[in-house]
Amino acid sequence: MHIAIIGASGFVGTKLVNEAIRRDHEITAICRHPEKIELDHEQVKAQKGDVFNPNELVNKLEGHDAVISAYNPGWEDPEIYDHYLEGCKVLQKAVKQSGVNRFLVVGGAGSLEIAPGEQLIDTPDFPEEYKEGAKAARDYLDILSEEDDLDWTFLSPAILMHPGIDTGRTGTYRIGTDQPVFDANGESKISAEDLAVALLDELENADFIQQRFTVAY
Repeated sequence: MHIAIIGASGFVGTKLVNEAIRRDHEITAICRHPEKIELDHEQVKAQKGDVFNPNELVNKLEGHDAVISAYNPGWEDPEIYDHYLEGCKVLQKAVKQSGVNRFLVVGGAGSLEIAPGEQLIDTPDFPEEYKEGAKAARDYLDILSEEDDLDWTFLSPAILMHPGIDTGRTGTYRIGTDQPVFDANGESKISAEDLAVALLDELENADFIQQRFTVAY
């Protein structure tokens, strides 16, 4: 496939690019700083892109089989809520205008139900420094859920996914929908590499069209 990956230079985006290369897809790697994409690979074309420039995005997305968004304005951004939500809405509109039908989004785990009627983000122990970004991802899922024209999929990672999870790519994971997946030790975790495996599997298999799902070990 010919895939556009938004946020391709980020923590998750780089793993998505690597996984797509592994599967012989052609990748347009779009990000604010394409010089950060260190890969020199014939399957990858790095391009500068801005999620707040819809006309530019439409031109860059036309002709692709799918668009994957790993967009994140940065956890240090003091306006992360507004920037994430607005950027995702602009991107969604640009995908539709470009004529691409398949749209996959890497979201957050905050909207997963930790107990009946209670989402993870609303629990007392949810880290304050991630709350605004998690709220934005939750609210965007609500917006995306109203989208009828795109074959969208929203992937919530496990509760724990950070550089310290060094399992690398195992190629294995378990699937859930609106509740976190826990292991025998009561942990919900996944590496960014295996999150990329799960999302590319979904791109190829289309098991969760117009749905959210989650993965963990």
